[in-house]
Amino acid sequence: MNAIEFDRAQIEALVRQAIRSGGLGSGNAALGAATGNPPGWVDGKPNLRVSISARHVHLTDEHVETLFGRGATLEPEKDLYQDGFYAAKQTVMVVGPRRRMLPSVRVLGPTRSASQVELAFTDSISLGIDAPVRHSGHIDGTPGCVLVGPAGSVQLEQGVIRAARHVHMNFADAAHYGVENGDMMRLKITSHECTTVFEDVLVRADEAAKLEVHIDTDEGNACHLDGASKVELTKSGCGCEK
Repeated sequence: MNAIEFDRAQIEALVRQAIRSGGLGSGNAALGAATGNPPGWVDGKPNLRVSISARHVHLTDEHVETLFGRGATLEPEKDLYQDGFYAAKQTVMVVGPRRRMLPSVRVLGPTRSASQVELAFTDSISLGIDAPVRHSGHIDGTPGCVLVGPAGSVQLEQGVIRAARHVHMNFADAAHYGVENGDMMRLKITSHECTTVFEDVLVRADEAAKLEVHIDTDEGNACHLDGASKVELTKSGCGCEK
């Protein structure tokens, strides 16, 4: 198969499309594959993207059927930047103490081994839930809630968290930054009169990931991500801030 050639107009169109889809930065798997780059790389180097991860729910297969009916499966509506992950058509109501609720929270796929609700701090206040900051999947000892779907409800005994900020990357990205899975990094968002530095950005490295930082809605608003002019990711403790 002949290599795919991209002219300047095509590349600019890809960049505009990536920016419109949410988050600062750009990247395209097809472009990377065509040029022999690692996933998400452009012109032979990592291409940093920072995205706001709005509140969402992860479900088990069992809970999908309970909430949406026997035999139900998640129906993809929009692919996420990370390959293989998607926003489903389905939403659920999240109910906290004293019947406080968020009426329409998006379910993300694919399904998982344990259901989990990821909120921003203001969401947890609205629900009346003291949700701790946790990395995804670390739900032992966390509060629960009730999920309500069109076919039924689920009482979660645990699983409500405020997702800790993190960066997805592949092993080539990790080598470029001199980090490994589980390390911490530092993110600087430069925006007009609102420049913000985020510490404790967890590295989540695997073979196929594309370089993307996830921050929550409150963090995105605090740094005015939509108006950012520059994003910088550095290894914690590297002295880069001096």
